[in-house]
Parts: sequence; structure tokens; C-alpha cells
Amino acid sequence: MTKIVPVAEAVARIADGAVVSVSSSSTLGCPDAVLAAIGARFEAEGHPRGITTLHPIAAGDVYGVKGMDHIARDGLLARVLAGSYPSGPSSVEMPEIWKMIVEDRVAAYNVPSGIMFDMHREAAAQRPGVLTEVGLDTFVDPQLQGCAMNAKGAAAPIVHRVEFGGRTWLHFPNLPPDVAIIRATTADERGNLTYEHEGAYLGGLEQAIAARNNGGLVIAQVKRITANGSLRPHDVRVPGHLVDCIVVAPDQKQTTETQYDPAISGEVMRPWSSFSLAEHGVEKVIARRAAQQLKRGMTANLGFGISAMVPRILLEEGHPDAVTWAIEQGAVGGMPLTGFAFGCASNADAFVPSPQQFIYFQGAGFDVSFLSFLEVDVEGNVNVSKLGKKPYLTAGCGGFVDITAKAKNIVFSGWFEAGAKIGLTAEGIAIEAPGKFTKMVEKVEHVTFSGKRAREQGQNVLYVTERCVIELTGNGLVATEIMPGIDPREHIVAASQGRVQVAENARQMPKALLAEGPMGLAL
Repeated sequence: MTKIVPVAEAVARIADGAVVSVSSSSTLGCPDAVLAAIGARFEAEGHPRGITTLHPIAAGDVYGVKGMDHIARDGLLARVLAGSYPSGPSSVEMPEIWKMIVEDRVAAYNVPSGIMFDMHREAAAQRPGVLTEVGLDTFVDPQLQGCAMNAKGAAAPIVHRVEFGGRTWLHFPNLPPDVAIIRATTADERGNLTYEHEGAYLGGLEQAIAARNNGGLVIAQVKRITANGSLRPHDVRVPGHLVDCIVVAPDQKQTTETQYDPAISGEVMRPWSSFSLAEHGVEKVIARRAAQQLKRGMTANLGFGISAMVPRILLEEGHPDAVTWAIEQGAVGGMPLTGFAFGCASNADAFVPSPQQFIYFQGAGFDVSFLSFLEVDVEGNVNVSKLGKKPYLTAGCGGFVDITAKAKNIVFSGWFEAGAKIGLTAEGIAIEAPGKFTKMVEKVEHVTFSGKRAREQGQNVLYVTERCVIELTGNGLVATEIMPGIDPREHIVAASQGRVQVAENARQMPKALLAEGPMGLAL
């Protein structure tokens, strides 16, 4: 009997109350046709009802691939656990899943992506859940929000603080999936899956194993079918014995607003000259200063936002391959992409499955992480995961908590104030009009990174802004480097309402950071 079935037939096998695990990262690897079919079945039949969905990384985006929004329906979706959610600018409409969350129509949780993958591993092995220090003293900790995003979530806790072996841990009990929905490029008639046009493997194999080991159903969406025996065994990432149904979606996008780019999937290598450089401006100046923390031969993790510009700084300076980049979707090396294609890389050295990448991150095997911030408070806490007024402007924590839990060196990049009018010349930065508010606050809205825990663990933490470089010290936030043109007392101390102090021996940042041409960075 063939495993290739119409999508409606595949989703008809999903029972009411099922726990459904979905492999995706925005549009990268998103099994959108299957999610759309679940929504269509519910619209026609009223089933499946009351399902729980697990999303280690967000499914879908706000740029044309609905993903999670296909199933964001009252009665269909009862509970959702996700490392991240579709996000976008305020100019687009709030996704349906976010409307359900803010209106308390679904029990919603933001669980770090690495922990989400850990939950699948532990459920697959029939062990008693995840025991981890990742997330202690952050919003993940039940002493704060315990991952809950709304009242319905808070009413049904999914994580507990426990003592074991003389240490404090977070315990996430098992939530075994009944269904796994994954995506690949090619399937043979037996269900063996290859990923040759994909920009990452993500966690499809681990999610399939978790469902299979708990007696569940595995649905695979693919672009094309090939005959049995035509796939190289070394190319098969998910073996056919784990797959129950194959759904063909020939038009599936490779990633957001990208139908197919062979450089993203490592099939061709782009010349370094084909990549665009960072546009000259304040954010480039910030990224340049962040890049000065690098040394040749380092391995660096990279996050979304201003930090994503750092590889382009190295490219402009003539060091495109001096550093090995590692991103949570799994690409290692090459040139991480920016904008809509973030999460992918061209010219990658390797693609590591996301669950293994997160093991590497959680154990802090890399040298430095470049991340961004929404706000920083007097304790050095960072928020990237919650904006109460416009929640869908942030995707949630993603892998941020896993990455920062034990990282030896962290560089956060961001604006000192929101909406300030900045003049930029080769001689310095001028604050032409103050911002609407400072991002250096008394207390962050959401603790995505714990400054207290970082100090206890001896982590080295910098906050790079357009005005100064701030160090996290035992005495709080201290500016140790000042941008040319900045008045420390007015533009740092007063602008932050005294929350950032200036070191007595603070030095001026080099004017080379402001140059329109290469800055002369040596690695």
C-alpha cells in the first residue's frame, strides 16, 4: 500500500484532543499545506477539536505563509507551546494566533526552542521529562511566569522548580506527541525523506521519533516523489519506517518570500562579492563595534536584529570566513542571511539538526553570542520576548534563553533610546532630538536574560549602543566606552534617568567606526 495520500486523507487521521508537533521555522521547512488542510477539515466537519500543538520554532510568517494561523480557531486549538510565534512590523495585521493569545482564548506558552526539542527527546525515550537549568531566573521560571503567555496558560502550569543533587532545576514533565507533521524535499514510495532543497533539517527526525515511540502518527509534506531505491542512504534524514503518510505540495516555499535558492540549501556556493554589504548608518556603527569582540578562528552564535549585520561587517573588512557562525536553525559557517531569510545561510560548511545545535548552545561550546535587545534594566536583565502594547512585534524567546543560559561571552546590540533623531558624520554622532523613551529601564517587562544569574556565573556581558558600550558589573550598568560626539552626562546618565553610570576611566570609541568605507578591522 502506498503512503502517498491526498492531504485531506492524512489530516482526517488526527483525533480530537491530539498533541500535534509541527516542524518549521517561520516559512523555512513549514508544512503549510498540511496545516491548511487541518483548518479546512475543522471548518467543514468541526474536527479535530481541542488539540495541543508543539512548535519548537514558529510555523508560518506574516508575509504570505499562514502556518499556525491556519489552525488558530476557537474549538480547534486548545493549547499551544511554541519557542516562537509569527511576528512582523506594526504595519501588518496581528496574526490570528496572537489574537487568540491576547484575548485569552487559548492556553499559550513560550518555551525556549532548545527545551522544546529536549521535551521531544525525553518523551521519545520514555524518560520522566526535561530537567534543566536553562531558564532559571527568567520568565521561564515558575517563580516568574513559568512560560505562560496569558491567564489560561498560567492556570495550567507546564514547568516546576525542583531540587535534585543539591542543585535547583526546572522540570518540564513529558508531553508526548500523538502526531508529528514534518517537511522534506523528496520522498520515495516507502517514505524515506531527503532534504536537498531545504535550508535546514530543523528537528523533523526527533519529532517523528517522539510520535512513533508514543504510538503516534507521522505526516510528511514533500515537494516531490521518487521511486524506491533511488535515494542514496546517506542522504536520507528521516527513514521511511517512521513515516505514515506522505503529502505532496510541489509549490512549497523554501523560506520566507523565497521559492527556491540553491545557495540556501548548499547546492551551489555564491562568490563573496555577490553578498550585499551593510548599509551605512547608525546600526552599522553598532554592528561594527560588536564585531570588534571577534578574533580569527572563533565560533560565534548570531541572533536576529542589529546583530545579524555583524557577518556583513567582516565581509566588508575582507574577513568573510575568519569566523564560524552557528545559528539555531542548524547552519554552520558560511554567510548567515538577513531580513526575510534570517535563519538560513549561504555557503554553509554544514547543516546540523536543530536539536543537536541546541545541545551545543546549552553547553556553551561557542566563543561568543551576538544578540539584540528590546530593553535592559538596572540589574542587567534583557527583554526580547514581550511587548505588551504590540505583542506580535516580537516572536518570543526562540533560542535566546538556551543560548544565553551559560554563554561565556554575550554581546547585546540595540538603540539606547527609541525614536531618537541621530546625526552621523565621520567625526561623531549628534543627538539632534531625544527619543520617545529610553530602553534602559528600571525593570524589564519580561526577563528573557537574567543579569543576576549572569553575574553569579561569571559571564562577560556587553551592551553595545549608538552612544556607548555598557558593561554588566557588580555595581550595575557602567558605560566604559563613549561614542565621539556624545556628552556622557546628558546623553547617557541623564537620558537613562541615572540607570547607566559612566566609568571614571571611560575611553572614546574609535572614529573609524563612523567611516563610510572599511574601518580597518584586523582579526
